[in-house]
Amino acid sequence: MKTIPAPTDHVVVVGAGLSGLAATLHLLGAGRRVTVVERDAGPGGRAGRLELGGYRVDTGPTVLTMPHLADEAFAAVGDSLFSRVELVPLHPAYRARFADGSALDVHTDGDAMEAEVRRFAGAAEAAGYRRLRMWLEKLYRAQMRRFIDTNFDSPFRLLHPDLARLAVLGGFGRLDPQIGRFLSDPRLRRVFSFQSLYAGVAPARALAAYAVIAYMDTVAGVWFPKGGMYALPRAMADAAADAGGEFRWSAEVTGLERVAGRVRAVLLASGERIPCDALVLTPDLPVAHRLLGRAPRRPVALRHAPSAVILHAGTDRTWPELAHHTLSFGAAWERTFDELTRSGRVMSDPSLLITRPTTHDASLAPEGRHLHYVLAPCPNTTTGPSAGTWRGLGPRYRDSLLAELERRGLEGFEASMDRELLVTPVDWTAQGHAAGTPFSVSHTFAQTGPFRPRNLVRGYDNVVLAGCGTTPGVGVPTVLVSGKLAAARITGLPHATGVRRRSPVLEGQSR
Repeated sequence: MKTIPAPTDHVVVVGAGLSGLAATLHLLGAGRRVTVVERDAGPGGRAGRLELGGYRVDTGPTVLTMPHLADEAFAAVGDSLFSRVELVPLHPAYRARFADGSALDVHTDGDAMEAEVRRFAGAAEAAGYRRLRMWLEKLYRAQMRRFIDTNFDSPFRLLHPDLARLAVLGGFGRLDPQIGRFLSDPRLRRVFSFQSLYAGVAPARALAAYAVIAYMDTVAGVWFPKGGMYALPRAMADAAADAGGEFRWSAEVTGLERVAGRVRAVLLASGERIPCDALVLTPDLPVAHRLLGRAPRRPVALRHAPSAVILHAGTDRTWPELAHHTLSFGAAWERTFDELTRSGRVMSDPSLLITRPTTHDASLAPEGRHLHYVLAPCPNTTTGPSAGTWRGLGPRYRDSLLAELERRGLEGFEASMDRELLVTPVDWTAQGHAAGTPFSVSHTFAQTGPFRPRNLVRGYDNVVLAGCGTTPGVGVPTVLVSGKLAAARITGLPHATGVRRRSPVLEGQSR
């Protein structure tokens, strides 16, 4: 593994999102002095927090899987995620509701899920689920350490017995047909393949290897941090500060001072200069490239994942058919992905993720109120409507989204709202996200593993990238890994520097 040449005593990390905080904890654990520079007033980045008339709103991801990856970062400084954040295992992890009126509770416990599938679709599908679960576990074991939690210096790093194991498992086939080997019910197949949208690819075209995301969602377990998802970056920042990390809040980086191929200092909008021996950049790729003064050449331009419209709604009531996380599927499926990734139209029959965090933490809303988060995937601004177009389209889409929720049984949803916030691609663009999407570069084959934008920067001897645009990719677990991999480029330590622990909350859960 290539590493940054010494000196690397003082590292500046730009960005206090999950990847930057993970990098910071691993660097501190390896004895480096770390200064974190963040343009916002507090930690979180994409996983931020917004106060909305008494509601405490998570502005980014709402689903937490693989918490042991976060705990690795805490362990690097002798700390523990589980001593700082109360994690509630979600049972069910999701509730899936379908256009035909049927519903399925998605359990991560194998016995409970087998029984639910038998009730929902019969004994043959239940047996198929058991085989699918075993396949997902094998797929995860073949991929995690060799292809996800690793720094690539060359595509030749792929040449390993695990590559053959992955091929034998069918990982290089297409996702939807591979899921179809185990399940014939189209509703069940959706539950185990919609996750490819996180990777920015339709299930019919995604590599079956991306079923590893379904493993994280449907086998490894889903948790909710008390206090909302923001509790995770807040705890990471607190642990880093307790371990000696320095944080500069509300500090925007405007330039880098370069001498002989190394960044010698970070320049702030205030005029301040912060010297450094090494630099970790976590902003979205266009922002990082602008600071560096160059973007790496690629034979084909980067393709970005679809975006999302999010409606944050504070309400005076809720609906018993909603679980903590509810997947509301429309009747359309293939057409939906074509609209999102090819034709560039908003979904004519949307599939939605509805999250109700007040299910497990009433303190996130005023007394007697409820908080709902409705996510509707939409095309990014390269494939679909431009950011400017969304200024006028957004309010109309909000109205159609509320009408759709009412049609799907959430009667009185609009009338119940006393606070709301609509986030569209115009807002993601304003935050500096390329193509108006918070999900960054999609996971096509040409943008995966060693072919994804590397975390080492050509032309700079001491700069490393972290975040969802680089290795290994998009999602809370992989972004946490990206911070560890960035730190390893500086420290030369390939794995966590602390002792890994199992918390009681994880006992009995499959990994």
